[in-house]
Parts: sequence; structure tokens; C-alpha cells
Amino acid sequence: MTKISVQSDVVTLINVFTVAPEDQQRLLDVLVEATESVISEMPGFVSANLHKSLDGTRVVNYAQWRSKEAFEAMLENPEAAGHIREAAKLAEKFEPHLYEVSFVDEVRG
Repeated sequence: MTKISVQSDVVTLINVFTVAPEDQQRLLDVLVEATESVISEMPGFVSANLHKSLDGTRVVNYAQWRSKEAFEAMLENPEAAGHIREAAKLAEKFEPHLYEVSFVDEVRG
């Protein structure tokens, strides 16, 4: 389960895919399949959340990993790499970056 916290000992992947509106759902389907069939079984995986923009031009992957090394090991996995290549073909561009949580605020009470 995703928990966003400054104290959390995870790294966060935020990957913004730019996509033609007619390819948005297909890209989302590819990412869901990759996550459910391969990536979620990888050591160090914590969670994945996929978002699609209302205008149809973006898909965002917000994923948490136990460490940068665990994320990088996933990238080297041949099965995961195949899914990543398939997603890349559907996207006009994609921008994956790793982050650490720096601030969280929530509604109180």
C-alpha cells in the first residue's frame, strides 16, 4: 500500500509519459499488465499508482521502491525491460526520475 511520508524509507519513481489521446488507455493497460505480471514481484517493490490525465495526453506512474538499487535491478530484468520497451513505443516521450519525499501535509481532524 502506498504511504507518502517524510519518514518513509523508500525512493519514489515519478514517470510522466506524454501520449497521443488515442493511445492513452493502451499505454495504461501495458503499464498495469507489466506491474501485475512482473514488476510487483520484483525484490524491493513497494507500490505503484497509475494516473491518466483528463485531457488524454499524459499517464503518470508514481511507484515506490525500497531502494535505488532495487529499482535499477528491475530495469535490468529482461522481462521487465520488455514491458518497458512496449510502453516506450506507445509514448511520444517519457520522463522517469527518482525522488525522496520532502514534505507532506494533510487535512487534520
